Amino acid sequence: MKKIFWRAVTAAVTGVLICAVGACGPKKGTERNLVTHEDENRREVNMFGPTDRSNPDAVNTARTAQEQTVIMAEKELGLTVQFRTYTAEDYKDRTYDDVCVDRVRANIDDMYLLNPDTLQLLGEENLLADLSGLPNAENLRDVVKVSNTVNGKLVGIPQEIVVYGLFINQDIFDRCGLKLPNTPEEFKECCRVLKKNGYDTPIGANRWWLENFVLAIGYGDLYNGGSTEQEIEKLNSGETKLSDYMRPGFEFLKELIDLGYIDAAKAYTYEAIEGEGPDFMAQKTPIVMAYWGAANAETAYGKPDFNMKVIGFPTSRGQMPVVPMTGYGITASAQHFEDAMDTLNIMVSDEALKMYAETNKVISPSKNVQVDCVDALKPLNDRVNENIYVLGSNANMKVEQWGNTCLIVRMLLQGSSVEECMAEFDRLQEESLAK
Repeated sequence: MKKIFWRAVTAAVTGVLICAVGACGPKKGTERNLVTHEDENRREVNMFGPTDRSNPDAVNTARTAQEQTVIMAEKELGLTVQFRTYTAEDYKDRTYDDVCVDRVRANIDDMYLLNPDTLQLLGEENLLADLSGLPNAENLRDVVKVSNTVNGKLVGIPQEIVVYGLFINQDIFDRCGLKLPNTPEEFKECCRVLKKNGYDTPIGANRWWLENFVLAIGYGDLYNGGSTEQEIEKLNSGETKLSDYMRPGFEFLKELIDLGYIDAAKAYTYEAIEGEGPDFMAQKTPIVMAYWGAANAETAYGKPDFNMKVIGFPTSRGQMPVVPMTGYGITASAQHFEDAMDTLNIMVSDEALKMYAETNKVISPSKNVQVDCVDALKPLNDRVNENIYVLGSNANMKVEQWGNTCLIVRMLLQGSSVEECMAEFDRLQEESLAK
């Protein structure tokens, strides 16, 4: 995803500029870094992300939770975390990902909130530190370690496991006599009935999140069939074609478009939640897709005037949540390396993550932290607790999944055929094998 709105939300739930740093400082293994301007004894860690430090009276609880974990670290370590912030106005047409990549390569900041494709890219370039040695990394769920390990190094740790699902207007479904769908065929039948009952476009979509249908259908068996490692090895070696996994999901998505259940032209121009959100909240659109935290955020879908349920995407194995992994990464040559590592270690401690999860009502990356969720999220939460989900990002795959699938779905929205989309997956796989 390249949209800054999604980045801002991710920063809040995974906790996850203008002035540049002039020169690189000491490297890992040197004496603890001290800032020489203003106060020789002042210690700082520079954190780059999509959100700034909020005002004391801010009502954004998600951002406050992230900041509270930062404050924990500041108090315990006696340092200051400086927020360096991305804004679209500052960077014009340059995405958050693009800016992060450039800043990491230039060694400008110490710590970054990074998205899955960026974590994988920078990890492969050996520009991110290995976080597996942090004491609190021992408490992480296996899904975090699997998703964010590149070349044997844990390169990112989130403050939340982000889960995507379908947001359903249960009241509309009840009025139309519909049950929540489990399989692709059941989902299409729901859309048929909804359209027959006057909901011209049953699915509200944007240009960033339709890949969840594809990933859920494509990887449902891979991640839940008991042979995940072997199947990924075959993909990485070229023995299995990536397009073979992607084809069923793209054919399903194409059918939804052809039947008028998704408006491809609108979806291609819509930004996440900003485009389809108003019609969903006004009960004009029965179905949208979003991340877990949107069910808690008042600025998204946190206070609907109807009964809402959040379920997984339809697959042959039933409702399937999609889990793309973001995370905080630290540059391998950070100027304030040791302080940055100590800061992150406190931010991902069980104490900090428990406070964060309880505030935001989210799934914690720590296996020791459990938090009750709102009623709307219970169907999705049940599947995750049963360890039934697919990874939307997996750094063990040579071809990056989340960003590439999103871009190829956009080709479909612009009129490309399924075969043309599959050819692009084949090209990416061949390119990865040539490296």
